[in-house]
Amino acid sequence: MRILIDADVPAAEACFGALGELVRLPGREIAADDLRDVDALVVRSITQVDAALLAEARRLRFVGTCTIGTDHVDLPLLAARGIAFASAPGCNAEAVVDYVLGSLATLAERQGWRLAERRVGVVGAGNVGGRLLGRLAAMGIDCLACDPPRAEAGGVEKERADFVDLETLIDACDVLCLHTPLVREGPHATHHLLGARAIAELAPGTVLLNAGRGDCVDGAALRQRLAGEGDISAVLDVWEHEPAIDGALRDLAEIATPHIAGHSLDGKRRGTHQIYRALCRELGLPARVSLADLLPPPPLRRLELGPGLAAEEALRLCLRAVHDVRRDHDSLLRESRRQGMAKGFDACRAHYPLRREFATLEVTLAEPDAALAALLAGAGFRLLQGDIGKG
Repeated sequence: MRILIDADVPAAEACFGALGELVRLPGREIAADDLRDVDALVVRSITQVDAALLAEARRLRFVGTCTIGTDHVDLPLLAARGIAFASAPGCNAEAVVDYVLGSLATLAERQGWRLAERRVGVVGAGNVGGRLLGRLAAMGIDCLACDPPRAEAGGVEKERADFVDLETLIDACDVLCLHTPLVREGPHATHHLLGARAIAELAPGTVLLNAGRGDCVDGAALRQRLAGEGDISAVLDVWEHEPAIDGALRDLAEIATPHIAGHSLDGKRRGTHQIYRALCRELGLPARVSLADLLPPPPLRRLELGPGLAAEEALRLCLRAVHDVRRDHDSLLRESRRQGMAKGFDACRAHYPLRREFATLEVTLAEPDAALAALLAGAGFRLLQGDIGKG
């Protein structure tokens, strides 16, 4: 069996090595000729799996993408050709939520407001948005959700109030977080979901965070609002026209990062493992490699907090001990200026440094503090049970 795998898919040899011959190529360079004698293809979101790519794929029987999203894959084409398909829903959802919390905490520090005083609106309550809502609620942060498809299906979780529409969310919330898939047509299309009109209606002081899909926001309209009134803030991890993103919009965003919100080591290897399991099922073979086999111990395992820290200061300390989003912002600016926008954007992603998830860090408190323990546990850190609930 011959398996073509994006060169940046981690732990590929450990997972797929026993299944056949591996061929590694950069994701943006995979072309039709490369698939001529390939039985399985494993990609990331930067490879467009369409009719042009599959023109010479006579033997192909399986396509897997180590990502949550599938908009880069022509699913009807695969179905018509009898090619099995698998994605990795939820693989990096925890990492994206980590990114959101770290970005908001950084912005709050820069601008002099407290996250606990803000109402957060989450657009899209799927794998990422649902987890974000759960963590925000556990942290005691007021939040609302907008997800028309789930609202129509009656998919409201018991612990949350009914979904609201987008207009209500915009009117009622200080922070908007977008976590929708890209849907170009139909009653629930999300392409330019936040278009010029919606962006114009954002109240002064609003924070717009997009870690879903770049095309869900009208980048030109957002750039115009930021450059004109300059009275809202943007945190952008996803962009239209990646990797050749709008440099002016990059410069106007408070936090600008190169589509790395989900780039934790845990999330990447979880995605690889999910596709490995799917290919094993397709081949009728047992999955002999476990996710635990792929995860090394975290470089920072435990952090002890002494007394005297304000709650949000303690939270920021823990967030940045695991992931400091300012590093990613600085990296994009540096590399895009050094190498040009497209090459710099891709270089940041290809050479992204080691990053773990909040759940890998155990936090202990030198003095019992039930409120702080609940805040940190809600954010996703592990606390000793003896510390939670004391005080």
